[in-house]
Amino acid sequence: MIPAVLPTYNRAPLTFVRGEGSWLTEADGTRYLDLGAGIAVNALGHANPELVAALTEQAQKLWHVSNLYRIPEQERLAEALVSSTFADTVFFTNSGTEAAELAIKMARKYWYDKDQPERVEIVTFEGSFHGRSTGAIAAAGSEKMVKGFGPLMPGFVHLKWGDHDGLKAAVGPKTAAIMIEPIQGEGGIRPLPDQCLKGLRELCDKTGALLILDEVQCGMGRTGRLFAHEWAGVTPDIMMVAKGIGGGFPLGAVLATEAAASGMVAGTHGSTYGGNPLACAVGAKVVEIIADPDFLSEVNRKAALFRQKLEALVATHPDVFESVRGQGLMLGLKCKVAPADVVKAGFGEHVLTVPAADNVVRVLPPLTITDEEIAEAVARLDRAAAEVTGNV
Repeated sequence: MIPAVLPTYNRAPLTFVRGEGSWLTEADGTRYLDLGAGIAVNALGHANPELVAALTEQAQKLWHVSNLYRIPEQERLAEALVSSTFADTVFFTNSGTEAAELAIKMARKYWYDKDQPERVEIVTFEGSFHGRSTGAIAAAGSEKMVKGFGPLMPGFVHLKWGDHDGLKAAVGPKTAAIMIEPIQGEGGIRPLPDQCLKGLRELCDKTGALLILDEVQCGMGRTGRLFAHEWAGVTPDIMMVAKGIGGGFPLGAVLATEAAASGMVAGTHGSTYGGNPLACAVGAKVVEIIADPDFLSEVNRKAALFRQKLEALVATHPDVFESVRGQGLMLGLKCKVAPADVVKAGFGEHVLTVPAADNVVRVLPPLTITDEEIAEAVARLDRAAAEVTGNV
């Protein structure tokens, strides 16, 4: 008999009733050190007092009015994002998947309005993840996500990761945009080298194609910059944001230049809940905290400490781990065993991690994790690795 909750998730046998900072607590009081942060969502930790205050204050005023009217909280958050990024304009969504849908529409509408309606193709890459809608799975193209859901939205050109020759051949007169994650999350914490991102920008400038960056997982301070592409010194035309921007409250956004967004006029897109006062009040506080240079400096310092300790962990357990990859506090442990075995062993040591493709375990702690919690996290991962190999 099918359960009341549609069984599309392979859930761990854990039920949390409280969260505080980097910790989650079950009903019996058992505490777990959270290195997943809700899959990079709880960027400022669980029940962050400043976010709770922002949400509570707004909740006592106004929850929802729809986008039939002006929303001051939405305008305030949009202005904060525009002043801190490449963007000239922002559209708010409820999720990364919805952001992907708009990014696709925006790129195609851009060329339609330029009297080049044939430019509909969007180049994407193996290992990518852009959400679970029919458009987003068509963009990623992996068999795991698309099998059984056809016919799929046409117009996507899928290339292998790192296929430079294939990329140059694929971008042509029908290309509307190139869409890529600066660091693949679900794909196994695979960073795109700075020179490759610069090369993509140059290729787009040469051909006119738009550059769409998916920073849903790697954005919002996760890499030690407000957005990951800043490390390469380039800017996109369109960018998808979600996860960390709401600090745990559902919120996403599409940021764009004025030129890229020029086709999106009244009536071309919309959302009932997107950009509601509650979400934007929380998002504004998140951006205020994370965009602070001192906060980002601390993220980089802690990231260096965490990586150093994880490198030592890999050296201690060469039968379990192969290497550390990633940037900032978006880290991955490349495994020689099944990642699920490492994650499961972590449950026994009361530490939470997230599996990914390419035999990787993701380490995505709150950006507010302390030095003491980093040391404790690695100690627990050390014991978990020993359990995997039977060397307890």
